[in-house]
Parts: sequence; C-alpha cells; structure tokens
Amino acid sequence: MCEAICGLDIVTQGDQILSIKGDKDDPLSRGHICPKAIALQDLHEDPDRIKKPIKRVDGEWVEIPWEQAFSEIAERVAALQGEHGNDSLAVYAGNPNVHNYGNLTHGKLLRKALQTKSNFSATSLDQLPHHFVALYLFGHQFLVPVPDVDHTDYFLMFGANPVASNGSMMTVPDIKKRLKSIQERQGKVVVLDPRRSETADVADEHYFVRPSSDVYVLLAMLRYVLENKDTPIDLGVEVLGTEQLYDMLASFSIEKAALQSGISADELKHVFDAFLNADKAVIYGRMGVSTQRYGTICQWAIHLINLYSGNLDKQGGAMFPSSAVGYVKPGEPGRGHYAKYHSRVSGLPEFGGELPSTVLAEEILTEGEGQYKALFTMAGNPVLSAPNGRQLDEAFSQLDLMVSLDFYLNETTRHADYILPPTGPLEHDHYDLAFLRLSVRDYARYSDAIFEKKEGYMHDWEILSGLAKAISIAKEIPFKPLIPPHMLIDMGLQMGPYGKAANQGLALSLDKLKSNPSGIDLGPLKSGLSSRICTEDKCIHVVIESLLPEIEALATREEGRDESCDSQTEFLLIGRRHIRSNNSWLHNSQRLVKGPRRDHALLNPNDIDSLGMAEGERIVVQSRVGKIEIDAFSSDEIMPGVISIPHGWGHDRKGTNLSVAQECAGVSVNDIVDDQYYDPLTGNAGLNGVPCSVRKL
Repeated sequence: MCEAICGLDIVTQGDQILSIKGDKDDPLSRGHICPKAIALQDLHEDPDRIKKPIKRVDGEWVEIPWEQAFSEIAERVAALQGEHGNDSLAVYAGNPNVHNYGNLTHGKLLRKALQTKSNFSATSLDQLPHHFVALYLFGHQFLVPVPDVDHTDYFLMFGANPVASNGSMMTVPDIKKRLKSIQERQGKVVVLDPRRSETADVADEHYFVRPSSDVYVLLAMLRYVLENKDTPIDLGVEVLGTEQLYDMLASFSIEKAALQSGISADELKHVFDAFLNADKAVIYGRMGVSTQRYGTICQWAIHLINLYSGNLDKQGGAMFPSSAVGYVKPGEPGRGHYAKYHSRVSGLPEFGGELPSTVLAEEILTEGEGQYKALFTMAGNPVLSAPNGRQLDEAFSQLDLMVSLDFYLNETTRHADYILPPTGPLEHDHYDLAFLRLSVRDYARYSDAIFEKKEGYMHDWEILSGLAKAISIAKEIPFKPLIPPHMLIDMGLQMGPYGKAANQGLALSLDKLKSNPSGIDLGPLKSGLSSRICTEDKCIHVVIESLLPEIEALATREEGRDESCDSQTEFLLIGRRHIRSNNSWLHNSQRLVKGPRRDHALLNPNDIDSLGMAEGERIVVQSRVGKIEIDAFSSDEIMPGVISIPHGWGHDRKGTNLSVAQECAGVSVNDIVDDQYYDPLTGNAGLNGVPCSVRKL
C-alpha cells in the first residue's frame, strides 16, 4: 500500500489473520513496520468491500455475473465510441495501481482495446515533474536518481516528510533509523519546509520557507554551486550547456532568494557552504516542490545541483537504482515523450501518453466535438485526490457511461454505472515493479498470496483481460491475451541484470525468489550512468528549452509575492502527511482513524490571534473555486501566512458505502484547490502554495 514496501510476517489460521509484524529477515525493511501494514487486516475483513460485480439499475445497485458485466460494458463502449469517436472515452488510473503488479502488466490490454488518447493518472497529481526532468536530462522517464541515504553525510530536503510518508519517489523503509544513522556518523540532516514536520523534528536544522518560493532558493543554490565548485565532473558522460546555464542564472542571487523565501541570506549561505563542503551530500525534494507552480523547474534545479556539486551517480549522493525487473538502460521501452498532442480545452501537453488530470473535468463539461462522454476509473478516487473536487463531482454525474475497477463504493465510484471489484492485497501474489526502481538499496522480493481467492472473485489482471477481450470482440478488433503476471515477472528476472542472461552468478528467477520469501539483497546502489544514459547522443543537456520562458519570468517577479495572488489573498495553502493515512483510501480502517482527529487546519499562533479566534474554532477557507468550513488549531510548527490542511478527507458525499470513514468524514481540501493553479510546463497539479483567504465562521 505504500512506497516503503516493507516486508511483512503474517501469521494465519484458516481464514483468520492472527498477527501482522515486520519481517526481521527482510534485508531492505529490516523488521520495520507502520500502522498501515497492520491495517491490511481491516482491508481484508472490511464488510463494506464489494465482492461481486454490481450494476446501477433504477438508482439501485444489483449484483450481476462477470460475463454479463463484461458483455454489457463492451456493447456500450463499442456503441459510444462508434458514435463519438475513440477519444470520447477517458481512463483514469489511481495511485493503488502501482502497488499491484497485475495492473501494471495487464493494464495495457484494456488501453489497447479502448484505443483512446484520453488517458489520465495520479502521476500528474504528484510526480510528473520528476519524469519530465528525467526524460530530458537522462533520456528516460524512469531513469530517476534517488538519495543514497545509507552513505550520505549531508541530506538536504526540500518539501519532503519521509518520516510520515515512508519516503516518496524514494523507496526507503525504516527511514527514521536511517536518518539517525547519518547523524551517528557525524553527518547532517537539513530540512526546508513551511512546516516543522515530523522529519524536521529529527533533523539537525530546519528552515521555514515560503510556499512556492523554493524555486528561488534552488536556483540561487545552483548558481552558487556553479561559482564555487571547481572540481571537474567525472561521470564518464559529457555535460553540455554549462555556459548558457550561467547566463540563465545571472539574476538569481542569494539576496533575491532571501527576499522571496523568508530565509535570511546568512542562513542560505550557511546551508549552501555546508552542502558543498560535505564529502558526500545529496539534495532531494518531494511534494512541497513537485506539486506547486514551479515543480518542474525545482526538480530540474535539484538534479543539476547534485550534478555540478559532484554528487550525481556517486556513493552518498543521488544514484540510479538497478532493479531486477525493468532495469532502465538504452533501448528500454517506455522512454516517454512530451507534447505529441494537447488537451482540447486548455491546450495542456500530454506526457507519456497521458494528459494532466487537472483538465479531466473541463473535458467532460465543455460541449463540442471531442467532449468526453464516458470514463473508466481504475483504483482511483479523483473526487477527493484531484483539484476542484466539486467540479469533478458535477462532471462525473453527466457522463453517459462510467465504469470503475474498485472494491469500494466511494466518492468517485458512486457515479459509476458498473463497479468491478478485484481481489484484495492479501488474496493475490505480488512483485513490486514500480518502487524497486526507486529503492535506496538494490533488492528483489516476491510474495505469494496469503489467502486463495474465493469462487466468483477475480484478480485485477483477470478483470482487465476479460474486459479487453469483450471490448475487442464488440469493436471487431484483434485481441491478443497476455500470459499471467507471475510468468512475465519470471521472464523479466531471468533476462534482467541479475538473471542468467547477465552471467553474474546470481541467476535470479521467480523460483529463486520463492525460496527466499524475505527477499534477496542485491547490494548498495551502484554507479554507472555512463552505460545507462538513454539520451540519443549519450550526453546530459542541462538546458531544457521549454523551461526558459518560466525562468525568465521568475527573474523579474516582484519580491515576496506570487503573481497569482490578489489584494484579498491572505494565506498560502499547503498539505500535511500522516503516518496513519494514505491519500483517501485507508480511512475505512478503524485502527487507522481512531484517536485524536487529524483532519483539521493548522495556523501559526500569530495568525490565530490576528483573526481574533479561539483554539479549535471553526473557520472558512476560500479560494477561487470554492470554500470549506474546518476546525482550526494553532501551532508554532507552521510559519506565518500559511495554512496547512491534510488531503484525502471529505467522506460526506451521499451515495457512498464507507461506514467507518463516514463517521469521521472531515472536509476535502481539494474542494478549494484550484484546477487552474498548475505547473504550466507539465500541467502537474499545484496542490501546495494555493492562494486562499481565511476568516472566522
């Protein structure tokens, strides 16, 4: 369920789960466990889970056989696409898809049958800048470096809270102990964040930074590194564009960064010098810098700081994992592409065959040729996880057909005509395709199913195959089935860098992993970018032309002020992570939501006083797209002028069946996150730094 992919020791008796503990023999997670893993039992036993296909008939849900569901959906899809075109049907894939390898291996079957370019996913809600920059700098969207946490001496984090998130775009279980190990070897952990987070609490230094101003700090730091680090880059890869880069950064001084960020010039210089003087250093940025107006520029600057400081592809710096399956090297499929086509209404570019999720609602609501008439959702809840959720609610209610692959009747699937439920995470096997590509240590593990699937149940990949076959028949197009996921993984292991073909002596295979259920350690991260870079000329081109207009605009922006603010704007909105939560899809677990409520707003005590309100009083938070009412509490962990509200709540919509979540419904912060506030380069959602006003109720 989470990027840490911790190894678990699950004890059962018959159909009963007796205990869930951390697997002490797992070489990556080392016995670590968090509350989310224990909540797997709640998910498995949840009486609210849908077990059989259901269809909406006269406003009521009725169970139907699988073959009937496939046949009816296929007929409606063929008719609808025949009348309005293939692209009139959209597909949205949510975060849980990357935690289920059957979805990743067989999702392509459904997309091939649907033949639509109207594809969306959670990628453009939280991580698209990472893939964009990886494509342009290193030649492949999945060639993404991660911090070598276990060997660094100086770990500098921007807008990241791995102690609460268990890592993000960085598979790092047991992160708290790993951070303490840095300190035990006399290293430093430094955090820049508008909130003194759980990670900042264990860091050596924390600096408040104004939301969306990180870009000024990062560009000033990149300029400082270029001017003060004269050690030649030794990557075995030519770096092109350095002189032009100097010119681009001429306006980005430490003083300008201080005015924009709220961090003093002396403090910034202290951090920059400490980073440069460390033998092994790494800079890393996550949600706070990825999901904002300047997310792509921030991630680009982060990679270049690691590069020019001599910390890219070097032990203790930012390194490229060597995954046993899906090892990225020249010629590896899925390289990615950008702006081959654009969205119909706002003209935002596609990336890797997907459009930004910020435009999904307007493509449904805007009439005319190319209007979306149907939607497939796969394990996604965009009504709560995407910007302007109320607009998505309105859009989904107007669709001619909606099909959801999900085992919950939630805020999104309540709009569906059909819901097709897969088996749960303990009822199917697993190999982590996505997050082993981002692991801080090379490693492989295969997990057998804990429970056999019951009669009448289907795995995700079986549903995808069945749907794709039925739709292909209805549309009279060829259908070629795929072998089961575990067979594909076995082929990948044997042909990968540790398989028989690699001739390294490991001869990794599925059978070998099955005989080592705690996983196999493949060693620390390895240098070798020179043999893996996927750019056509095998060089790193540091200047990405599409970034230039935005960087030029930043150079002339008024100090300390975002151009999207107006005279009525008082606060900048940021999110908040919690170890007992995971987006919107674990709030139906009693053991995760019990205890003190966490779905409240946090404001600096000075702001609470200036609003003339008492602790815990209800406030109205309003943006361009809407307003919410929420309880507010004061905390000195929030910098002045900032309001923090966690996302994923808002379980008060009618028509859902989430009995536990409805008891602690909360409000959805994404009802006020502006769908027009996004990174203009990629269209990635701007979930942090959203301008808003706050007043007492």
